[in-house]
Amino acid sequence: MYMFDNRITIPDRPILEEYLNGYEYKTSGLSFSAQYMWRESNMFSWDIIGDYMCIAGISHLELEEGIILPFLFPPLTRTGEYDRESLRETIFRAREIFAKAGQPFSLRLVPFHLMEIIREAVPELKWVDDRPNYDYIYLTQDLIDLKGRDFHGKKNHLNYFKKTFEYEYIELTSDMTDECMQFIAEFNERKDVPEHEKEMLRFEEEAMEDVFRNLEAVGYQAGAIRIDGKIEALAIGGQLGANTVTEHVEKANVNFRGLYQAINNEFCRNVASRAKYINREEDMGIPNLRKAKLSYRPCKLLEKYIGTIR
Repeated sequence: MYMFDNRITIPDRPILEEYLNGYEYKTSGLSFSAQYMWRESNMFSWDIIGDYMCIAGISHLELEEGIILPFLFPPLTRTGEYDRESLRETIFRAREIFAKAGQPFSLRLVPFHLMEIIREAVPELKWVDDRPNYDYIYLTQDLIDLKGRDFHGKKNHLNYFKKTFEYEYIELTSDMTDECMQFIAEFNERKDVPEHEKEMLRFEEEAMEDVFRNLEAVGYQAGAIRIDGKIEALAIGGQLGANTVTEHVEKANVNFRGLYQAINNEFCRNVASRAKYINREEDMGIPNLRKAKLSYRPCKLLEKYIGTIR
C-alpha cells in the first residue's frame, strides 16, 4: 500500500539525500541505503508536503500478523531546522492524505530527540514506546578491539577462526553479483524453515540481487570473506549522517566457527575511517536477536516512539 506517488529510486537519490542528510536523525531507517534496500518489502513512497519531505511505509510487525498498516516517518527537513507551525501544517496535511485513503494515521520510528520537537508542534499526539524498533549503536573501535571480559567469548571465537582458516577480506563491487548470489542461495538452502518462510527467503533473494547490482549507484559499503576462494560471509552497510555506518546485512556460513565474529570485525575495520559508530539496526522483538545484539555491548540504545492522534 503506497501512500504517495513517488517511489524510492536511484535517479531520485539526490533529492532524497538532500532531506535525509539535512539533519542528524541517527536512526537506521533514515538513510538512502536503508530506504532503497527495503523499499519494496516496506512499500516506501514519498512526497514533499509544505517545507518537509514525508516518507510513508508499512510496518513489518503488523505485516507478520496479517495486518497491513501504513505509517509516516518523522517529516524530514532540508535546512537542518524545524519550524513549529510549518511542521504542524505538514503533519496534518499528511494525516488528511491517510484519511482520504481510508487509513489510520500514525508517526513511527521517531527517535526520542525528534519526538520532543514534534511534541511541541503537535501536542495532540499520544506517544508510546516502540522497544522492538530501538536501534543498537556501538563504538566502532569496541567492535574492532573486543577488549575486556565482556568480549572474552567473541574474542576466543575470532582467534580460533584466524588460527584455523586461511581467508581474505574483500570489498564487494557490483561485478561480483553472481558470486554473492551463489552465497545467498546456499545460505538460504541451509535454513530448515517452513514453506511460507522459504517463500519470504526467495523474495529476499530478489531484493538482494538488486542491491548487489547497484552497490556503487546507491553508495553501499560492502565486504566479504573468502575461504578457499569462495565467499562464505558478507556484510552490507551504508553511511548514516556524519559519523555512523549502519550495517544492514550480515550473513555467514555457520559451519565455520568464528566466521560471524570475523565478518563483523573485518567490516568494522574497513569502515572505521568514516564511522565512529556502527548502527546494527533493531531486534524486531525477536528474543534471540535481542540477546545477540546486546552481547556486543552497545554504547547506546536509540529509543523510538509511535505517535497517534485520537
